[in-house]
Amino acid sequence: MKTLTKVEEQIMQIIWNLDRCLVRDIIDQLDEPKPPHSTISSVVRILEKKGFVNHKAYGRTYEYFPTISKEEYSKSSIKDLAQNYFGGSMSKLVSFLVKEEEMDLKDLNEMIKKLDDSKDESA
Repeated sequence: MKTLTKVEEQIMQIIWNLDRCLVRDIIDQLDEPKPPHSTISSVVRILEKKGFVNHKAYGRTYEYFPTISKEEYSKSSIKDLAQNYFGGSMSKLVSFLVKEEEMDLKDLNEMIKKLDDSKDESA
């Protein structure tokens, strides 16, 4: 899966939250100062070229919607993070988070329980 720039990811977060939207709906969600319509329209067209969104045309108005779910992108991003920085090891990634105090033991135990539950469901 292709990666997103920070601006593209910010726009995708809005599109995922809105589900279906016009460019002006995206702009409404952005902080002041609002970027020009043409700038956001360009970013959305790039997202469409990358396969993250599609559109339905109503005359000259385009309604955009995501073609990749937030969950799919999150999963791919975490796998890439593990691959690029932790030799593909999820356990090294989790160890790093615990060591850096980004994840406490309660969070770690919840994660282990979820993994155990998902193993039980697939068995």
